[in-house]
Amino acid sequence: MQVIEYRHFIRHPLCIPLSYKIIEKSQKKDREDIRSKTINVSLGGLLFPSKHPVDPKSKIVIKMPFENKIFNVRAQVVRCIQNSETKLYDIAVNFSKTQEAFKAKMVEQIYLIAGYRDMLRVQSGKEISMEEASRKWINLYSARFKRLYW
Repeated sequence: MQVIEYRHFIRHPLCIPLSYKIIEKSQKKDREDIRSKTINVSLGGLLFPSKHPVDPKSKIVIKMPFENKIFNVRAQVVRCIQNSETKLYDIAVNFSKTQEAFKAKMVEQIYLIAGYRDMLRVQSGKEISMEEASRKWINLYSARFKRLYW
């Protein structure tokens, strides 16, 4: 059996909570948000599981919360395949525009900084603010982030 490689970007395993909703111009009534979490994230899109299948080419809005903020990212479903192990549907999406990809990447960075803050707290034994952790994170990784996007 030949495996077809669809990936255009490196995927980073990351578990971020999200909810999504299928958007259709012809649909008068809004559908409910369906909760999930990311399996992985890349510059081009992300992968998440769902109890419900979604037709490829469907347009969706993904809501990615962090603390008291919600980031909305528009995407298009490119694949929906039932996972034989979990019996859930693995939904792969592409971001609609570069700015959507950038928003998703920023959310990813925020979650990574929060994890970094937790690590610093354990190492130092004292509380570290998100702002302080962000400054340290930026000093460590901003050059790499800049190379990726500019």
